[in-house]
Amino acid sequence: MKVELAKPFIKAAVDVLSMMAMITPKPGKPYVKKGKTAVGDVTGLVGITGDMNGTISITFTKSCAVTIVKNMLGEEIQDVMSDVQDAVGEITNMISGQARAGLVEQGLTFSGSTPSVIMGDNHSISHMASTPIMAIPFSSDAGEFTIEFSFE
Repeated sequence: MKVELAKPFIKAAVDVLSMMAMITPKPGKPYVKKGKTAVGDVTGLVGITGDMNGTISITFTKSCAVTIVKNMLGEEIQDVMSDVQDAVGEITNMISGQARAGLVEQGLTFSGSTPSVIMGDNHSISHMASTPIMAIPFSSDAGEFTIEFSFE
């Protein structure tokens, strides 16, 4: 998988989270992920179709997800499970949408499904494609998260 595909995801994560949650994510070095276990506690997952088919996921540590939700809402969280689930779904939708728009500049067009959210310690992420999974780790003052994608 070409590393250039990671650039729109990095830009989208920085843009969306800076604007919506007032955090400044710092990307780490992309790598090929082995295994299905999530690197975090809450994952938003979007299936994509178009020039290639596959999935995009964003997994947040619990502390990062809670901070993002508090910053987005501007208040304390009333129902942690529900609020975090809704916010992670929305953030996943925004980041994957902006990243897909960036991929158009590379000549690739995609449509995305409605995000699903998976919560829990050591949960699994099943990417639809059989190609390698590219992972991009991020750090921030709020905590860590990882974007993963796989297209075929």
